[in-house]
Amino acid sequence: MSEPTERTGRGGITALADVQVDPQPWGRLEWMVSGALGNSDTLTVGKCFIQPGQQNPVHHHPNCDEVLHVIKGRIRHRVGDEYVEMTAGDTISIPKGSIHNATNIGDEQCELLICFDTASREVVGE
Repeated sequence: MSEPTERTGRGGITALADVQVDPQPWGRLEWMVSGALGNSDTLTVGKCFIQPGQQNPVHHHPNCDEVLHVIKGRIRHRVGDEYVEMTAGDTISIPKGSIHNATNIGDEQCELLICFDTASREVVGE
């Protein structure tokens, strides 16, 4: 029988109580994996929740790619000058430096899984 997995630290489990919640006027961000949390040197993983009719600000990440996966809800996602509607199960890859944002076009809060290929993502607003 193996030893129990540690609940914190590099490679450990992030308990719900240890998730970093970042409230926003349009919803919230929840961070489970990042350099700031001390549990990865290479990734940032979180969830983005956007309230109906709201959107996160247009922004870009100068130091990383982003992958966004819709867990629940409907969004219109902008990357550059292109817009695409996405629903639960859809995934988009956003290249480093591309301006983007998501607008909740549904009647319920949307839930998005977001992943970055760096432990310390940078965000620049437009």
